Amino acid sequence: MTSDHGTDDARLQQLVDGIVRLAAGELSARIEPSAQRDAIDAVITGVNLLAEELGHIYADLEERVAARTAMLKRTQVELEKLVKTDALTGLANRTLLSERIHEATDAGAPGGHVPAVLILDLDSFKAINDTLGHSAGDAVLVEVARRLCTIVRATDTVARLGGDEFAVLVTGASVEEVLLIAHRAWECLQESMDIGTETVWTTASIGICLRNGSSTAEELVRDADIAMYQAKAQGRNKVQLFHPDMLDAVQERSRVTAELRSAAADGQLTLLYQPVVALASGRVTGVEALVRWHHPVHGTIMPDNFIGIAEETGLILELGRWVLHEGVAQLQRWKETAPDLTDFRLHLNLSAAELLRSDLVDDVRETLAENGAEAGRLVLEITESVLMSRETGEEQVLEKLRAMGIGLQIDDFGTGYSSISYLRSLPADTVKVDHTLIDNLETDPQQRKFVSAILQLISAAELEAIVEGIETAGQAAQLLEMGCLYGQGYFFGRPVPAEEILDLVRRQDQPR
Repeated sequence: MTSDHGTDDARLQQLVDGIVRLAAGELSARIEPSAQRDAIDAVITGVNLLAEELGHIYADLEERVAARTAMLKRTQVELEKLVKTDALTGLANRTLLSERIHEATDAGAPGGHVPAVLILDLDSFKAINDTLGHSAGDAVLVEVARRLCTIVRATDTVARLGGDEFAVLVTGASVEEVLLIAHRAWECLQESMDIGTETVWTTASIGICLRNGSSTAEELVRDADIAMYQAKAQGRNKVQLFHPDMLDAVQERSRVTAELRSAAADGQLTLLYQPVVALASGRVTGVEALVRWHHPVHGTIMPDNFIGIAEETGLILELGRWVLHEGVAQLQRWKETAPDLTDFRLHLNLSAAELLRSDLVDDVRETLAENGAEAGRLVLEITESVLMSRETGEEQVLEKLRAMGIGLQIDDFGTGYSSISYLRSLPADTVKVDHTLIDNLETDPQQRKFVSAILQLISAAELEAIVEGIETAGQAAQLLEMGCLYGQGYFFGRPVPAEEILDLVRRQDQPR
């Protein structure tokens, strides 16, 4: 029995050891049964079978975990693709482009070639969406993406930044190669596109920035964008290389914009007034209000240096309100001082953005009422191009202004469309002929005939003409001989402060 018990004890110890090994995860562990085939051997066999089953379960579990891990990795790749690519075109998006620009700038310049960024913005793309619909517009964007991919190298990145703006990152290329890629991009967009049953054309304005030693990824994109806008400003459908002075100009415009926001509140804006004169008598019939900005550091800033910026940034709306309120208030002050100025009229310029201002009509009506000024003494000067391209909303605004008795004048006639066929249909009372048409009036007989014909056409359209830019007595005399009734220019008076106008009126209110 002692021998038997010793054998039994040895198998029991083997059994315990085997179970411990299995519990520790060693699923390949097995216990060798004895030849006795007794109860202990039965337990050993059961443990071996359990170990084998656990091995199958673990193998299946490992297989499932591996499959799930692979699926998660695929999902992660797909999500990263969604996050970093453009859904419409499949190109890289702004996020991925930024990552690759950072990689290119961090890696240095292989072969001494710096990375370059091209920004492309489609010209007149909005017209395609407006006329053919957004589906057609999307098809154009897909085709543009395809074409751009055909002109770059495998190491380059083409991206869509949003809307109709694309970018190309060029790495490891010389300046000549970068310019060649830009030219190819420009060239590939010159051909027409068949979109459904329609044939469309779209060109692109392209800006290029080559990285200098210290440019960050963000600065690279910013400067390429600045160059692209410079290409647009030069007439669109052009390729423009970035120069540092372009950034200086943008920063200067930003400074002007910031300071212009507070110029009116700080009392830096004033109005000067230039007389409008009846050519036959020399009598001052009204004045045009011209805004000046008296900057505390830079002195007097002329409108040409800030009106364009105001229009681009939307500040023209506040500026226009200020001019309207100040001008009408001054008109009434003149009337109180000189009651005999019964037909004296104030001319104010109205921009395209102001014509779309929802509260324009109410603002004009309330401003006139607050100052006790008659609507008939206010003339709004609107450029020819704005009147020609007006839409339904603008048309209704003009009709309401005319119904109030406010005069409407076509400004800068001869510099815009100058389509005579539209002259009779324009909602205006008077036409201001641009000064460029009379520059050679005294020396060029052909120009005299041309101006005479324009004045006759204006008269035939039952409109009155005012010619601006008159600088000599000879010009004034010839225009009067041609039948022009009114004039404006340095010959009659330069823009002056409000307090000088009444003296000017009294001095010139006599026949010449």
